[in-house]
Amino acid sequence: MAQPFPSGEQFQLELGDQRAVVTEVGATLREYSAGGRRLLDGFESGQMCSGGRGQLLLPWPNRLRDGSYQFGDHLLQLPLSDPERGHAIHGLVRWLPWRPLERGPDRLRLGLTLHPQPGYPFTLDLSAAFKLAGDGLTLTLGAHNPGAEPAALLHLPAAGYLELDESLVPTGRRLSVEGTRFDFRRPRVVADTVLDTCFTDFEEPFASLDGIRLWFDPQHSFLQAFSGDTLHRDRRRRGLALEPMTCAPDAFNSGLGLVVLEPGQEWSASWGIGLDGALTEAAVVLTADGP
Repeated sequence: MAQPFPSGEQFQLELGDQRAVVTEVGATLREYSAGGRRLLDGFESGQMCSGGRGQLLLPWPNRLRDGSYQFGDHLLQLPLSDPERGHAIHGLVRWLPWRPLERGPDRLRLGLTLHPQPGYPFTLDLSAAFKLAGDGLTLTLGAHNPGAEPAALLHLPAAGYLELDESLVPTGRRLSVEGTRFDFRRPRVVADTVLDTCFTDFEEPFASLDGIRLWFDPQHSFLQAFSGDTLHRDRRRRGLALEPMTCAPDAFNSGLGLVVLEPGQEWSASWGIGLDGALTEAAVVLTADGP
């Protein structure tokens, strides 16, 4: 009997010279290639995902200070999934199995019901729709609150980049990238710049890296860039993580971009990835030639 993959069932999408693989566990984009080139620093089918590559970070991205937040009249405490710094990190769905809702040669829609649990006593019906087209891969996320109570979901408007404290949680100060090492408004090499930085205030909602273009809709007001310097030495600085986010780190506490779904209310957001076309320099916001 064949051994199951660590990331569960593997869903393959193909269109022309494009190929994507999405996994059952976490609705994770494990692999994407186009034009004979691998565009993601993914992982193999026999491996467990590491470093958060391709995972969906819901219902919050990044860190939530001390794993605690106030919602309504309730003070809630989440498990500390970042025990080294004492925070809750990257949401609750990374390791859960998603079920297929629709399948086709070039498209896939997965669904997950996030049930109430300690620290998050809400129900969310989530969906992740992947679609290949001539201009690349698009992912559309959906969330629906079927319950009788409002649910906390994230979406952020902010400017510049966010100052962090020693535990990598935003201090509340929004700073300009002007004159700093975080200024990638013009294409330049990342070189030895260490990034674990939340960017915002985009002139245009995209980032490009080594000929790969990542776009996101206005629901995504932030983008976290992570150069991987704190990963295991086998993974360190092998790629640059670019994570579109609808909210800032610690948004459950700061309220920056927080979206509350009332009973029956729905929400969606989209981002996509593909080969970079002929971009003018002025159109590039976050760009690097490699880590």
